[in-house]
Amino acid sequence: MTDTLVRSISDDGKSASVADFDGGRRVKAALFGDTGPGGETLDSIYGIKRLATLRQLTDMYPSVVTSRNLDACLASLTDLEVIFSTWGMLPLTDSQLERLPYLRAVFYAAGSVQRFARPFLRRGITLVNAASANAVPVAEFTLGQILLANKGYFRNSLECSGPGQYHTAFRGLGNYGTTIALLGAGQIGRLLIELLQPFHLTILVFDPFLSQQDALILGVEKVTLQEAFLRGQIVSNHLADNAATRNMLNGNLFEMMMPNATFINTGRGATLVEEDLISVLRKRPDLTVLLDVTEPEPPAPDSPLWTLPNVRLSSHIAGSIGNEVKRVADVVIAEFHEWLLGRPLRNAVTEVMLQTMA
Repeated sequence: MTDTLVRSISDDGKSASVADFDGGRRVKAALFGDTGPGGETLDSIYGIKRLATLRQLTDMYPSVVTSRNLDACLASLTDLEVIFSTWGMLPLTDSQLERLPYLRAVFYAAGSVQRFARPFLRRGITLVNAASANAVPVAEFTLGQILLANKGYFRNSLECSGPGQYHTAFRGLGNYGTTIALLGAGQIGRLLIELLQPFHLTILVFDPFLSQQDALILGVEKVTLQEAFLRGQIVSNHLADNAATRNMLNGNLFEMMMPNATFINTGRGATLVEEDLISVLRKRPDLTVLLDVTEPEPPAPDSPLWTLPNVRLSSHIAGSIGNEVKRVADVVIAEFHEWLLGRPLRNAVTEVMLQTMA
């Protein structure tokens, strides 16, 4: 997929003629999905122009398929070949998929597919997601937090509560030679490493799946989980949420953190033991914690995370929001073009990938 192709799709939807694909036959397609957990809808993610592009390139089923009309729609979708969706995708059962014998591909304009992927993949149905596109705003968001944390901004802004504190408010180490520890070297972690390169920081990475050779290529030092917490002035979590990582980050690790260190979580709330974190933060007012994700989300009304002075909460805004959602739609539409032409796909998901991805 090229930037030119993505731009041509998003600009006017007229760069490719239906006659260019499959002998001019338009594939049977449908839009699947309920409103997503953040209020996302197919209209809000794809937008009028992108939906028009899909309707130009496909024989699109007239109604959006939702959990409310799914059973009735299946009777009319026996020749369906392609599904387009986003956050709010319907998890289909094996018996429901048996009613879609010609389904060949699902294009998912969002990130994690763990909730619904396996029944499709077991049947050999191509599944494409836009995790690579969603990784961009997360990495950019985390970069901003790292640079501000190294300056001591989050603690400094709290301590600048009046003229008397202006000159004594905390200051950080700055952004030259400071050690940053990243947990996870998946799509977000690797993009963040690239974004951090111009700032002359020392980058440590904990990731069991990262080889020493890849670490050398990335210009980072591979370390253990304990080393990451012991040495990182900033520890940034990008671990996927799976059985191996759940509750991996416990009180012992948080207690190891350097004086005045910062912990950032734009990954998943379930990867850390929240009670342990709260306990350590009460004993260590020098630590700063920036949480864009929690478990549960949002925190319970009586959670100390709302009131602890060394915690900054944000409402899961690191991922694609606002205009950024256009990028995830453009990626799957561009992949759909490549699929129609029989070309290799860059964003296809496999069952093996599900073992380590978010």
